[in-house]
Amino acid sequence: MKVLIVEPGEKPKPAEVANSIEAKQAIVGGLIEMVIPPIHSDDAVLICNEEGKLLNLKPNRPICLADGTPYDIICGTFLICRAPADSEDFEGLTDQQVEFYSEMYS
Repeated sequence: MKVLIVEPGEKPKPAEVANSIEAKQAIVGGLIEMVIPPIHSDDAVLICNEEGKLLNLKPNRPICLADGTPYDIICGTFLICRAPADSEDFEGLTDQQVEFYSEMYS
C-alpha cells in the first residue's frame, strides 16, 4: 500500500509497504498507535510508535488543531495511510493525499 513515511528532520517520503502490522511496526520501531490529527480532514491517519515519548525517541512533528495551533508532538518516525470508516483495515493513500500530506509535513 502507498504510505508517506515521515522521519524526524527529514522530508516526507512516499513508499510502498506491505499492509501488515509487522511492516508498520518495522517503520515506527515498535508497537503502533493510530492517531487522527484534527487537522486531517479526510480518512488519513498517522501511525506512530505508541511508546515514542517513553522511549525518548527524537521529536518529529507537532500535531495541530484544525486552526493550526499545535497541541502535541509525535516522537520518532511515523507513517500516514488511510483508515476508511467502512473498512476494517488500513489502506494506501491516493496520489492527491501523498501530495497534500507531503506539503503539510515538510
